[in-house]
Amino acid sequence: MSTTMAVAAVLAVLAAVCVPAAAVVGEGGDGERREVSADARALVVGGTRRVLFAGEMHYTRSTPEMWPKLIAKAKEGGLDVIQTYVFWNVHEPVHGQYNFEGRYDLVRFIKEVQAQGLYVNLRIGPFIEAEWRYGGFPFWLHDVPDITFRSDNEPFKQHMQRFVTDIVNMMKHEQLYYPQGGPIIISQIENEYQMVEPAFGSSGQRYVSWSAAMAVNLQTGVPWTMCKQNDAPDPVINTCNGLICGETFVGPNSANKPALWTENWTSRYLIYGNDTKLRSPEDIAFAVAYFLARKNGSYVSYYMYHGGTNFGRSASSYVTTNYYDGAPLDEYGLIWQPTWGHLRELHTTVKQSSEPLLFGTYSNFSLGQEQEAHVFETESRCVAFLVNFNPHQTSEVVFRNISLQLAPKSISILSDCKIVVYETAKVNAQHGTRTTEQVQSLNDINTWKAFKESIPQDVTKAMHTGNQLFEHLTTTKDETDYLWYIVGYEYTPSDDNQLVLLNVESRAHILHAFVNNEYVGRVHGSHDGPANIILSANISLKEGPNSISLLSAMVGSPDSGAHMERRVFGIRKVSIQQGWEPEQILNNELWGYEVGLFGERNRIYTQEGSDNVEWTAINNLTYSSLTWYRTAFPTPAGNDAVVLNLTGMGKGEVWINGESIGRYWVSFKAPSGNPSQSLYHIPRQFLNPQDNVLVLFEEMGGDPQQITVNTVSITGVCGNVNELSAPSLQSQDKEPAVDISCQEGKQISAIEFASYGNPIGDCASYGIGSCHAESSEWAVKQDCVGKTRCSVPVTPAKFGGDPCPGIQKSLLLVASCR
Repeated sequence: MSTTMAVAAVLAVLAAVCVPAAAVVGEGGDGERREVSADARALVVGGTRRVLFAGEMHYTRSTPEMWPKLIAKAKEGGLDVIQTYVFWNVHEPVHGQYNFEGRYDLVRFIKEVQAQGLYVNLRIGPFIEAEWRYGGFPFWLHDVPDITFRSDNEPFKQHMQRFVTDIVNMMKHEQLYYPQGGPIIISQIENEYQMVEPAFGSSGQRYVSWSAAMAVNLQTGVPWTMCKQNDAPDPVINTCNGLICGETFVGPNSANKPALWTENWTSRYLIYGNDTKLRSPEDIAFAVAYFLARKNGSYVSYYMYHGGTNFGRSASSYVTTNYYDGAPLDEYGLIWQPTWGHLRELHTTVKQSSEPLLFGTYSNFSLGQEQEAHVFETESRCVAFLVNFNPHQTSEVVFRNISLQLAPKSISILSDCKIVVYETAKVNAQHGTRTTEQVQSLNDINTWKAFKESIPQDVTKAMHTGNQLFEHLTTTKDETDYLWYIVGYEYTPSDDNQLVLLNVESRAHILHAFVNNEYVGRVHGSHDGPANIILSANISLKEGPNSISLLSAMVGSPDSGAHMERRVFGIRKVSIQQGWEPEQILNNELWGYEVGLFGERNRIYTQEGSDNVEWTAINNLTYSSLTWYRTAFPTPAGNDAVVLNLTGMGKGEVWINGESIGRYWVSFKAPSGNPSQSLYHIPRQFLNPQDNVLVLFEEMGGDPQQITVNTVSITGVCGNVNELSAPSLQSQDKEPAVDISCQEGKQISAIEFASYGNPIGDCASYGIGSCHAESSEWAVKQDCVGKTRCSVPVTPAKFGGDPCPGIQKSLLLVASCR
């Protein structure tokens, strides 16, 4: 029996027989009662208050083979909890038909987290947003009669309750809740509903109360949360999402609820037409420390900790295929330094002071105009967070008779309220250089084949017809990005050969226009641009009947906003204008509709489908729009991540051995003049042992001979540590040290630069300063070359003595990994 069939059978049984509350109340092997509760300070897990660091990673955005390493790296980074949404539309793509196979195997993912000793926050939603197609809702929900999403609406509530109940019962059946011995310690219902609640009036308030009661009544044995819902009904915990929850969170809405931060955004998700915007590790660390200090926070989750890949058509409107590539673990699962290391040090620091944080008396007071102290103190332990808000100047403060220098926009954490053990603005973690290496060019024209997508012109042969303009998503059911609108037009030329203008208004994302099989124009929108896109093109018509074929394209469906079920997309107005004559509106003519492309419907990206069409030599079909291309390439040797460089292409979708690795759109340039994304991830699990079939659908026109197969790895590492820095809490060193390591089995192959003294610059640009120990490079080579990791103490003894007494010294070293 397949996984999907087995899970469906389990769900059918569980739906008929309610799992009792007793199923989630258990005892450990030593008789200790396993419970999760909450009080004003923290989540209480197994009877103990916990400071918890969590990271979001989505099972749908990576492969099952990647999960163990991703989770292991998260654990090594100091995380306690893995958060994930539950993706309704991948699990129930057809009403009543469940799918939990492959990368949709939610139970397998949770059990892998459990196997590595971490907890789970299961964010069931089932509305999730998440820059995911239709906000996670299956599109069939749109067609349920009289439905209003996310409101006090019976059809919606019935489907939502059924799905949430099915997921909860599946977790109970698999013994995955903490009281049963499982890893799930907390769950989420709904998602940032407060953002849209005003649009629903009193129905919204009733829906919030119903959602909370419905979830609690499922008796999971663990607390429920609502994020960005300040009025979350008891006992549901209201949590914060955002960049600076230490400043924006209103706080728990009840005295017995803790301050939880369920989404600390580690960067900004990327959209086509924009440049990448990374968030500095200093800024993330400041935000975390300030939330813990000012809000008495005890739970922080990074969104995302690993973003991964939006495979297939899973991304929402205009969102790129890579997702949060600048998270602590990048798209490929590589450790993104120094973010990962700087946060790991913070996690260790905070946990060493968990006793005063969780049980101590809290106080705060001013240290200056823009400086303040937050102190947690028990009879035996103390921790202080000293904050400098001034973004430009170092500030000298006195705290408990200790004079301290606080770096600009920083927080210093003092263990026992005496010793600085961490500074948010001082990054001692290593830096990494991620590089791509071309392993094969696909520039041999003889290896490529092409198939030209036909342009439908005959209304009478269309799949659907109607005397109106159909709404795009209602017609396609969001099963394809593409919808053809076809209409005939009878043309009578005027005596003076006036220009003929075709005007089309659309609420889709891209529009291609063809008249009598000839291309006449294209227009596209953008994420932050107007909802309407308008094409106006001079066209040539022949006397008598003409065909107008308009291809409407979406770059993902919406993922947010009130009343998604009412959103309108696709072509809204079409007119012809001859000279100064009144325009002729064609909206109510007989229109034909073709859902999707011929190549999609016939799955020519698979081996079986490919054999059923006649591929031709590429010849003059480079830079041709609406063209399918096919070639083969060998699997790159080694274990490095594999990507396609599609810089020479336009827009479309890519399949490897029948698996879609996502949409691409490299012709939509960002303000920098570069594509928003040019490298597209091929998980090694998608590759065959030797040869692979690559199929692309090119929508706008590009040159496939420019495509290259590349590998991605961390080839350079760098550390820069001052002799006055606090020793890393990750090591046993009593002195500050530069710790560097290579990833994925690579070794330190060479020392590119090393200077103990006052080197100039940083890891991006460096040089020898006025003070330099001549033995720097030799000493570092002895400790590091040929090893996967090394630690070099920043002390005079390591370098044969002090090269320049009286000068504050650092060690800056740069190494290669091979």
